[in-house]
Amino acid sequence: GVGAARAGNLTFMVGGVEQEFNAAKELLTCMGSNVIYCGEVGTGQAAKICNNMLLAISMIGTAETMNLGIRF
Repeated sequence: GVGAARAGNLTFMVGGVEQEFNAAKELLTCMGSNVIYCGEVGTGQAAKICNNMLLAISMIGTAETMNLGIRF
């Protein structure tokens, strides 16, 4: 989020040609504390989508649990 960006604690999941990743990594580490090479083009985006899906599932479970607790 915004707080992590201001603090330079973002995580970058990067896909692409490894040589290009290595060239960009120094710049990315200025903005984020975790820079992860995921493989070929598209794999960084796939990793981000999986991460977002896991977060969404966790938040849905939390909301459903709160709703159930309130109803009881």
